[in-house]
Amino acid sequence: MGLLSLETLKNMNVEKQTLGAGMRIFSLVGLALVLAGCGAGNVVTEQPVQSSIGIVDEYKLGIGDAVTVNVWRNPDLSVAVVVRPDGKISVPLAGDVEVDGVSTVELSAIIEERLTSYIRNPKVTVIVSNPTSAEFIHRVRVTGAVAAQRSIPYRKGITVLDVILEAGGVTPFANADDSKLYRQTEEGAKVYPIYLNDILEKGILDSNYTLYPQDIITVPERGF
Repeated sequence: MGLLSLETLKNMNVEKQTLGAGMRIFSLVGLALVLAGCGAGNVVTEQPVQSSIGIVDEYKLGIGDAVTVNVWRNPDLSVAVVVRPDGKISVPLAGDVEVDGVSTVELSAIIEERLTSYIRNPKVTVIVSNPTSAEFIHRVRVTGAVAAQRSIPYRKGITVLDVILEAGGVTPFANADDSKLYRQTEEGAKVYPIYLNDILEKGILDSNYTLYPQDIITVPERGF
């Protein structure tokens, strides 16, 4: 066999370098595709609509609420009472007063008007000492595969993560990424996906929604 020429050796070396570069590019593209596949997660396509249900600018009295009625300079007419099942309270001289669905400002004005027949320029202040009637309206709830199913008093700014932590986290049997948020709106009930694994394990907070009164979070168990 004859010796290869110098030119042939150079061409072979160039071809080898080109092939090596091509293989490296192919490997990098493959690695990028694998990483992209591993990084692909759940996508939140819709944020929950805000709900005004259970949120009021001014508190309205209801059955079971404990209220204190103070009549300025007339301690004998001042009383601490609980709203009766018929939605009324009794105030000296003013008699029975319908208070269900009435604000404290409105109630003060009603009592003042009734007392004008007995007192000159009555000044009445009404204070809600225990808003029992709103206890179950202003709550958020979590059920299903959590350490402790909870009914939690609503606080402005509370999120899905706050409620799950209050419930002690999810159980080992939870299908966390199949969790749901149920929300009552003026248009009816709406359902939104919650990806708890993303929130708890990956720090992806797209579905860490801000909650509103009467929201319900459900965490299902995995099927075996």
